[in-house]
Amino acid sequence: MERASSAAAVLADLVRHPVQHFVLKWNWKSALLSSICRATMFLVVNLPAGVDAGLRAMTTEVLFRVVASGALGSATQAFRDAAPTATTVITALVAIPAVGHLAEYSVHRLAGTARLGESIATSVAFSMLTTAFNLFAMRRGVLVVGHDRQSLVQDLRRLPALIGAFVTAIGVGAVRPLTRRRKHEATCQLRRST
Repeated sequence: MERASSAAAVLADLVRHPVQHFVLKWNWKSALLSSICRATMFLVVNLPAGVDAGLRAMTTEVLFRVVASGALGSATQAFRDAAPTATTVITALVAIPAVGHLAEYSVHRLAGTARLGESIATSVAFSMLTTAFNLFAMRRGVLVVGHDRQSLVQDLRRLPALIGAFVTAIGVGAVRPLTRRRKHEATCQLRRST
């Protein structure tokens, strides 16, 4: 059985081999799905500044995301087999959105996006959720390109069950520390009473 790479090793490999990861393994599934979702977000956030502002922000985001989300999706996919899981998730949740949002902010600032602060804040919040979900899905063979891929239609069919499993995993992850704390408190109380 092949040993999983660490998150640090994956980061180093991404830096050492950018063409391999960001061009040859460009994740078109991430590019397509992210472009649709984020362009819609930028449209809605910027509509209060006018229809033209909303359409301009949406167009800028589509053009940016087609390129950026394909590359960032490739980076997420590179982390899918890394271990330990907690370190990998934290690294992916920090590194991937940080690079993406720095570039996104620059592009939208140059394009004159009307409600830039609100747009980027919404995008950052969305990224925290989608990066975690994409990593979760990619670890299960969904939304990947290249080796072990399946069709986008097959991926989309699996998404509802994966969303349910992701929400459950978040719930279990939130409850587990509370359960441990209660057990620890009960053990301490038992020791004090004996």
